[in-house]
Amino acid sequence: VAWYATSSLRTFYLEKTRADLKARAILVAAIATNDLSPEKWSRLDSLAKKLGSGTSTRITVMLAPGKVIADSASDPSAMTDHSNRPEVRSALQGKVGHSTRHSYTLQRNMMYVAVPLKQNGRVVGVVRTSTPVTFLRHTLRGHYLEILGAVFIVALIAAGVSFLISRRLAGTIEEMKRGAERFAAGDLLYRIGGGPSEEMSGLAEAMNRMAEQLHERLLTITRQRNELEAMLSGMVEAVIVFDTDEHIIRLNRAAEKLFHVSAEEIRGRALQEAIRNSDLQRFVKRTLGGGGPEEGDLAIPGQTSRFLQAHGSIVRNGHDRLIGAVVVLNDVTRLKTLETIRKDFVANVSHELRTPVTTIKGFLETLREGAIDDPENAERFMNIAIKHTDRLSMIIEDLLSLSRIEEESEKGKILLEPGARRDVIKAVERECHDAAADKNITLESQCDDSVVVRINPTLFEQALVNLVDNALKYSEPGKTVQLNASRSNGDVVVEVRDQGCGIAEEHLPRIFERFYCVDKGRSREIGGTGLGLAIVKHIVIAHGGKISVESTPGKGTTFFIRLPEA
Repeated sequence: VAWYATSSLRTFYLEKTRADLKARAILVAAIATNDLSPEKWSRLDSLAKKLGSGTSTRITVMLAPGKVIADSASDPSAMTDHSNRPEVRSALQGKVGHSTRHSYTLQRNMMYVAVPLKQNGRVVGVVRTSTPVTFLRHTLRGHYLEILGAVFIVALIAAGVSFLISRRLAGTIEEMKRGAERFAAGDLLYRIGGGPSEEMSGLAEAMNRMAEQLHERLLTITRQRNELEAMLSGMVEAVIVFDTDEHIIRLNRAAEKLFHVSAEEIRGRALQEAIRNSDLQRFVKRTLGGGGPEEGDLAIPGQTSRFLQAHGSIVRNGHDRLIGAVVVLNDVTRLKTLETIRKDFVANVSHELRTPVTTIKGFLETLREGAIDDPENAERFMNIAIKHTDRLSMIIEDLLSLSRIEEESEKGKILLEPGARRDVIKAVERECHDAAADKNITLESQCDDSVVVRINPTLFEQALVNLVDNALKYSEPGKTVQLNASRSNGDVVVEVRDQGCGIAEEHLPRIFERFYCVDKGRSREIGGTGLGLAIVKHIVIAHGGKISVESTPGKGTTFFIRLPEA
């Protein structure tokens, strides 16, 4: 606005000055028309000087085509031909001419206006008026200063208003910036205040609504994630999720324990690098390559091999595009072991029962076919049949006893009462004394009188008798069998130690199974049924205890029974 005002003001003053010069020139032309004869040039020059000094205007009168005859500022006779001046050329053509240029006579910038002098319709001369441009500049300078002052005042007011508005806007924007930073940091409960304008208030409200919705969605996602984590952590089955490149995305705690890995360390790594199991690698590849669920059996080799039942399914996203697979591994090692034990039990019990039955049947048939008439052989055959009948009776009795102990233990019918362990150990020592004496084996016992446990005296005595009886059977004459009881870490430990032939390490995990015998031939020779240790194990379990064994072939065996002290 200031530039436009100054430009318009300058144009206005130039036009006004030009019009004034034109008017003066016309007045002078009206006077000079009758004084163009040479004898009147001096009077005309004097008039020009008089008028020029009174109006601060330079007045020049010249004849066509350019001879100066009067001038208010110089001697006309000393002035050159002015016909080449642009304003003079225009006037000689009968038009009003004007120009602004440097005057070499006055050595300053001047504005010139020239009008034609006409006689009888013919241009006979030119009257030119002029004024210094510096005078115009001095006149405009005051106006320029006033305009600049007004501009400065307006600028200060505008700056103040703009500052106030910008501060309010900047404060609102800064508040929104802080709110966005709080939202990005996870503080979705923070709320942004309203702005100074409707638009800013709407933006703040939209951001607050966005934070509220994000907070609700994060709570939902977090709750679902926690539920999923709890489900995966609580599963006994191992769960592993893979992407399409067989990289591990996640796995649960059961999978970590199964493969002895850390989820944090192997997440994102390739299956071939993280878990070195060829069966699992082939199963995952088959699952990703197939279109439906896959099932299979896997094995983890090691000191104790483990068997897994695998179920695999592919995972697709919302656009039905394959994004990975999930594999669920169920550890069926215990089931495999139990199945093996069941098969062995069926085979063993069948064998143990078939042998005496077959023997009894064979001798009875021999007697029926005539051997009964031979008194000597008949009596021998009858004794053998009775012996195997007794063995069969012992097996059945042990089976019934074992079944009864299991049933009563499960139903809680076995009554336990506080009792001194020493009394039971002395009773066992008395019962086994004759058998030890027959084999010339020393039976030693040692027990603290203050050791008290909750036991069923009859069953616990049966368990110890079985252990001591085995120790006597598998020990050579002249050896020692020890029966000791002591405290250890808050428990009471009973040891039955012999110096017999010992048990090989590969048999130790299975010696408490029904009918499992390390040496079946020798066991049958000494009258064992294969159920004694199984009965001992279930009696100890019924008492809330644990039984273990240590053995060195050729040096002896020690059984440990650990019970909580009463």
